[in-house]
Amino acid sequence: MNPLRVFISSVQKEFAAERAALRTFLTGDPLMRRFFAPFLFEDLPAADRRADHVYLDEVAACDIYLGLFGLEYGFEDAQGVSPTHREFDQATLSRKPRLIFIKSADPASRNPKMLALIRQAESQLVRRSFTAAPELISGVYAALVQYLEDKELIRSGPFDASPCLRATLADLDEDRMRLFIRRARTARNFPLPEEATAGELLTHLNLLVGNAPSHAAMLLFGRQPQRFLLSSEVKCAHFHGVEVAKPIPSYQVYKGTVFDLVDQAVDFVLSKINLRVGTREAGPEAPVEYEIPRDAVAEAVVNAVAHRDYTSTGSVQVMLFADRLEVWNPGTLPPSLTLEKLRQAHGSVPGNPLLAEPLYLARYIERMGTGTGDMIRRCRGAGLPEPAFSVSDGFTVTLWRRPVPATREVTREVGREDAREVTHQVTHQVTHQVTHQVTHQVTHQVTPEVRQVVLAMHGEMKRSELQAALGLRDPVSFRRVYLVPAVETGLIEMTIPDKPKSSRQRYRLTALGKTIRENLAKKPE
Repeated sequence: MNPLRVFISSVQKEFAAERAALRTFLTGDPLMRRFFAPFLFEDLPAADRRADHVYLDEVAACDIYLGLFGLEYGFEDAQGVSPTHREFDQATLSRKPRLIFIKSADPASRNPKMLALIRQAESQLVRRSFTAAPELISGVYAALVQYLEDKELIRSGPFDASPCLRATLADLDEDRMRLFIRRARTARNFPLPEEATAGELLTHLNLLVGNAPSHAAMLLFGRQPQRFLLSSEVKCAHFHGVEVAKPIPSYQVYKGTVFDLVDQAVDFVLSKINLRVGTREAGPEAPVEYEIPRDAVAEAVVNAVAHRDYTSTGSVQVMLFADRLEVWNPGTLPPSLTLEKLRQAHGSVPGNPLLAEPLYLARYIERMGTGTGDMIRRCRGAGLPEPAFSVSDGFTVTLWRRPVPATREVTREVGREDAREVTHQVTHQVTHQVTHQVTHQVTHQVTPEVRQVVLAMHGEMKRSELQAALGLRDPVSFRRVYLVPAVETGLIEMTIPDKPKSSRQRYRLTALGKTIRENLAKKPE
């Protein structure tokens, strides 16, 4: 934005030093010079115009009028009115913000007309007094900062509590809010009833600024949050090596609410890491174990989304390498926390408190600063090194993967043959070399995601049961990345293929799928 013009009144010699000090301050202070440009009448070059016309035009064109009233009234024109008085009247007529500073003095020592002007000003607005230039500068600074806050050009409170500019309540999704209430009631005994209105929910969560939605409201329930907060997306990338290198095998940019972003990013990571499905010996459900604990992945992602600096133009980045997962966010630790304290019991200091509260209510995060400790304990329990935390141009969490010899992994991408031809090859040779075929001749359509579906399938399962068995939350991502490819490659099938949308629809392994699962299960761990 262009700097706001501040017209500094009074051409009397009385305030020559103060006016010069104000000019120096406004042009030298980093915050002031970013937003304000002072105008002093004596800075104008020579011109063929009447002086009284020039300064009144400048008052009408300025953004803020700053008046200095002292002892002297100044030069009087034919009507007996001084330039300072006419400036004040012009600023009043033009409805300009007026900041009036009066030099302290005995009323008896003031020119009667100046005293009348001061009383006129006092009847219309709150003025401030000063005795010397330092006190004047301090008062002007406080007044201009208050102006910036009132105009919402800067903020003193949390970013998530400030209004989302240009957004209205129509930009929020009432269906998302109703879904949140149901989830929060189940997860945390949220007190609002399911039939509560959107206004009641937003008011209860302190997500309104007047009648406008806050940034937190937009991030939580917006129809298109990235329309107003461009960098609130999450970028996910998968690299086969241990460094960032092109070409990138898999790259996704996710948009949506913070709930969508967390679900999609977590599903992205889980779809790329190794999964082991146990037997049902201990119960009706087969245990599922990812090489990095799912809860640790979710904690790293949700912390990045919840605690990032949303004023930054950077986006959360989730990068999966051959040996580790890195989750980076444009933010830093609050002053009360250090990297060492993250490994100990510590208080919760959310950078976006109004955003964190609904995430807690929906059971995406916990209170009391337990997140980093939980990540450490879960990784230890899985036999992995402890997570690493670092602060450098942002905050990074590193979760280490389990080392796996290449011979024990199913190759993720092996050529680009037509899917039907490869399926035929696998079927033809499955009796003798299923494992060999899966490793060396499966196309890009038989992905690690499809492999996970095959391993998780037991008997006939509903779509929701299969999604739950894989620990995935986003139904759209599950269908697109897991279910449909598994069906298309002939490894699973519908029990009612003629009615794909039937409420009784189940999925089961085909003969080929069963054979591949048996051979995969025999591979040594």
